[in-house]
Amino acid sequence: MNIAVSRFDTFSLIVLAAIWGGSFIFMRIAAPVLGPIWTADLRVGIAGLVLWAVFLIRGASLGWRENGRHYLVLGFVNSALPFLLYAFAAQHIPASYSVILNATSPLFGAVLAIIFLKDRLTAMKWIGLGLGALGVALVTDLGTTRTDAMFWLSISACLLAAACYAVGATYLKLRASHLNPTAISTASLLCAGLILAPGLPLDPPRGPITGLVIASVAALAVICSALAYLIYYRLISRIGPTRALTVTFLMPVFGMLWGFLFLHEVITLKMIAGASLVLLSLRFVLSAGNQGKSLMGKE
Repeated sequence: MNIAVSRFDTFSLIVLAAIWGGSFIFMRIAAPVLGPIWTADLRVGIAGLVLWAVFLIRGASLGWRENGRHYLVLGFVNSALPFLLYAFAAQHIPASYSVILNATSPLFGAVLAIIFLKDRLTAMKWIGLGLGALGVALVTDLGTTRTDAMFWLSISACLLAAACYAVGATYLKLRASHLNPTAISTASLLCAGLILAPGLPLDPPRGPITGLVIASVAALAVICSALAYLIYYRLISRIGPTRALTVTFLMPVFGMLWGFLFLHEVITLKMIAGASLVLLSLRFVLSAGNQGKSLMGKE
């Protein structure tokens, strides 16, 4: 079954892209001061509590006993680990780099389908994956004299985080599509907060906690996590995970724009070319052989 994407769903995707594109800016401000673990845990912990309060006001139940394992998996794969990885990267590379690399998430989804779901590796997909790799190389200035270890660790962290989103979207469709989107958003964020909490004593804040840092954490938690995950999980339930992941198509545009406007980051021709190649690669991969259906089931 092919589900049409309404104007409201399209508008929701654009809003979500603008919000998540901005999240990399807030991490770039907060992470160097708070460290990656505190930044990620405050983000998911506050967001989870905000959504839980809303849930309690509605008098609804999260169904921990029957759905706890799904919440735990999604909390780890879709929130705790990727947010921690991006917060680490935010200490060392520009926010615009991170948001462009985040756009590779659907490419990882295609690879997962090939490896685990026996999806056919067509010539179109080969072209798409190759263009995606070339786009990442351009974004990261592959081949230059840049040799800083933290730079390459940060690039790797961003790519691993993008892979996490592909794993999470696939798991949600195959194992937990019956769950309420609001319940998933709330419980998975609470689980992510608990997962990260034991690491807090290992990574104390590094600098003065200014009003700007506090505001960035609040924006990360309330807008970029609580509100964004409500939109994201509802989109998955309405239009399927493959189409919901296309939010990553728009995020590089907003990420580079916010980075330029608020952090005065430089947008180079290589970055624009790399982002364009990544987006072009997604068109090849997602249009080849109806990959969305084979990866995610019926949508």
